[in-house]
Amino acid sequence: MEQNVFIDIGLPVSLFIIMIGMGLGLTVDDFVKEARHPRASIVGSIGQLLLLPALGFLLAWGLTLPPAIAVGLVILAACPGGATSNVITYLAKGNVALSIVITAIASVATIVTLPLLVNQALSWQFGRAANVSMPVVDTIAMLVIIVLLPTGIGMLVRAKAPMIAAKSEKAFNGFGAVVLLSLIVLISYGLRDQLVGLLVQAGPACLLLNVLGIGVGLLSARLSGVQRADQLAIAVELGIKNSTIGILLATTILHSQEMAIPSMVYGLTMYLFGAGLVAYGRATIVSKKS
Repeated sequence: MEQNVFIDIGLPVSLFIIMIGMGLGLTVDDFVKEARHPRASIVGSIGQLLLLPALGFLLAWGLTLPPAIAVGLVILAACPGGATSNVITYLAKGNVALSIVITAIASVATIVTLPLLVNQALSWQFGRAANVSMPVVDTIAMLVIIVLLPTGIGMLVRAKAPMIAAKSEKAFNGFGAVVLLSLIVLISYGLRDQLVGLLVQAGPACLLLNVLGIGVGLLSARLSGVQRADQLAIAVELGIKNSTIGILLATTILHSQEMAIPSMVYGLTMYLFGAGLVAYGRATIVSKKS
């Protein structure tokens, strides 16, 4: 009962708070700057909204994943980046403003794209006869409330009280890490009898999605001719997903802890790859100076 209360009530509230924290790092000027020079944000947004979901479908098909894991992987791939991607971009010496803008664009666009992509995955894996579908209107309403509204609140605080926003942003990011860890522990306990099998099934797919996402980000950014700092930001955005949203959708909208497994696994492995990106970004700076 306590676990269900946390997932059904605590998780949406927690995600609302986390998204306020993301908004604390956003200003209107960020959007204006990228609107004047939109190439990098366009490349990153296309990768986030189109290429990553396509990779999710391809991996689910190529690895012949079980239906629930396959849908969970698509949910994960269709999720936007989050505050963690902004922090890793900063540590890797990437373009933080670009990272924030791509995160914001993807978060807003996800309100429309995520329900469509997940319904497509459900239809593909379960078929109409199974009568399994994602309630589009309810999902859009939920995403507006827990993504768009709190992000706007955070931006308003940043505009009106920048000192408070600057001091609070780290605390919000730390809270997000604690929430994700709590979710992983709770879901692991709820699925303890079948956890090892699910992890074996989802692990390789999540690792591949992570590696391919980063690779696609770097390659597409380089081919588009954007600067090195922009390349790093795009790679991070495609490699570091807001897996908390994936867990939320799987558990509260689709009522499936199995579908949350890919987001749960990814929520752990992405930090390892994030550390690698930080090391790569800092190493390239040293090599350029020497």
